[in-house]
Amino acid sequence: MNSEKKCNCGPIFAYSCAVVGAFFIIAVLVWIMRDYTRPSPLAEDRATERRKALADVQQADADVLYTPTYLWLDQSKGIVRLPIKDAKALALRLWQDPEAARKNLNDREQKLNPPVQAPKTQFD
Repeated sequence: MNSEKKCNCGPIFAYSCAVVGAFFIIAVLVWIMRDYTRPSPLAEDRATERRKALADVQQADADVLYTPTYLWLDQSKGIVRLPIKDAKALALRLWQDPEAARKNLNDREQKLNPPVQAPKTQFD
């Protein structure tokens, strides 16, 4: 009797090749999509332009916020822009009496933004 065993490695080898091939195809697709979907880098001139715009805005804010002088915003309504240091000192002084300060704050807000009157209709 011939006791040789035949190795049925053909189907196992085929399945192994199919699995490895599928992983390889997926890896290639991931690599391609990674390059395909990556946004293009911002140009250096655009970055410089944005940095300059930010510096301009910050400088304008600093000029407005930290100016050491008083400025009339609306002289007819009595609205003045104060330096921050003076505004903090005034707020601390006014809010010693919270009820009076709250009333004063509401009065100033009403003066700055008066309530809107409803338009009259023909039925009024």
